[in-house]
Amino acid sequence: MSRKIEWGRGFVHLTLLLLAVVCIVPLLLVVSASFSDETAIAEYGYTIIPKSISMYAYRYILSNPSQIFSAYEVTIIVTIVGTALSLLISSCLAYALSRRDFAYRRGFAFFIYFTMLFNGGLVPSYMLVTQTLHLKNSLGSLILPYLIVPWFVLLLRTYFSEIPEPLLESAKLEGAGELRILWNIVLPLSLPAIATVGLFIILMYWNDWYLALLYLDDSHKFPLQYLLYTIMQNLSAIKANPMPGMAIHLPGENTRMAIAVLATGPILFVFLFVQRYFVAGLKVGAVKG
Repeated sequence: MSRKIEWGRGFVHLTLLLLAVVCIVPLLLVVSASFSDETAIAEYGYTIIPKSISMYAYRYILSNPSQIFSAYEVTIIVTIVGTALSLLISSCLAYALSRRDFAYRRGFAFFIYFTMLFNGGLVPSYMLVTQTLHLKNSLGSLILPYLIVPWFVLLLRTYFSEIPEPLLESAKLEGAGELRILWNIVLPLSLPAIATVGLFIILMYWNDWYLALLYLDDSHKFPLQYLLYTIMQNLSAIKANPMPGMAIHLPGENTRMAIAVLATGPILFVFLFVQRYFVAGLKVGAVKG
């Protein structure tokens, strides 16, 4: 029996190792292609080790470093502020939904579920942000639309519902209010769920470019993803409609890969900090609340 268990563990470890290789190899190919020469990519394709090292793609993208640094600054500010506010509001709403003694629990739950199925559409959302709230060309337009995501609220509600009710009742008997119970008891016991949902929110804000496309005209406020998207669109437009007599060498695939590295590289470090909470929080939503 012990030998069968060892063989089973070995099979599981081998399977996980193969899956890790499958996940890591594409990342290595992207990084390698970003440092490769365009002609080498066309001749040899994507390789783990660059056949001919070239920094031309990065020099082209970073030809105006102040613009890239400004885009990084905007993205970092939007991600930090948006994640903090979204977690705060979502946690408070999820806590209210998890309390069975909350009188308006069903009404709030209905609004949450309803917005998962229906929404006002693009035109009403655009009019609300630009004409009613007057947030056009402001960082608020990049933060406000994602403050409450119904799916994340439901995940937190399910996790909060698993906290023993007698623990909360004993805190009430000691004189603790709802805010103190939430801050000192519920949130510390729900760190895996908070970290998991927080990571999803960080990725959502960091990778977003669509809101900038809708609400921003000022290039100084472009977030990183939209700036890189604009660079790629400009390259595609120039290649599709070259000017007569233009002999400028424009990067291609290596630039795409360099943009991918610049866009996703910094966010990988965030995962390292929340990895242990993320693994523990994989059970969020698995148990019926």
